[in-house]
Amino acid sequence: MPTNAERLVKRLLTHKVDRVFCVPGESYLDVLDALRDSGVDTVVARHEGGAAFMAEADGKLTGRPGVAFVTRGPGATNAVTALTDAYMDSIPLVCITGQVPTHLIGTDAFQECDTTGITRPCTKHNWLVKDIKKLSEIMHKAFEVATTGRPGPVVIDIPKDVQFQKGKYINPKQQKKNEKIKINL
Repeated sequence: MPTNAERLVKRLLTHKVDRVFCVPGESYLDVLDALRDSGVDTVVARHEGGAAFMAEADGKLTGRPGVAFVTRGPGATNAVTALTDAYMDSIPLVCITGQVPTHLIGTDAFQECDTTGITRPCTKHNWLVKDIKKLSEIMHKAFEVATTGRPGPVVIDIPKDVQFQKGKYINPKQQKKNEKIKINL
């Protein structure tokens, strides 16, 4: 059974993502390992804001969501300027952030921050993924939200322990109606 990190990369491939931008970080090393074997071009930046701006430019040039991976805490807050710019200019962008393990959320753990709270004003929507069963659908929904209506940025915050968990990959067409993720925009 694949890990959530592998499922996440498979979801990126489903959405025809061929390039991602990132600053490698401990909070999503498993995702980087999965990306290495996927054929997705991984462009390494020197600053999370730079990675997010590069993803924004990719979204602007291709019309498809640019994808940025940033680390938790300061890494996520460094991306806020690019998220705000993408929001104001209606550029599709999917920013995936690492997060502390779920049992440490809300405890002031090392480099923990309220990523979804901080990015709420500068994104169309954001998610904190605490349930392994919801990752595939949230990934699908993120790409949908980033590109429908007025395009814009979305954030998916994934705790480290959720990335390690294993589960079945579910194609969005196989998702049961009662398992659909509901959002209000």
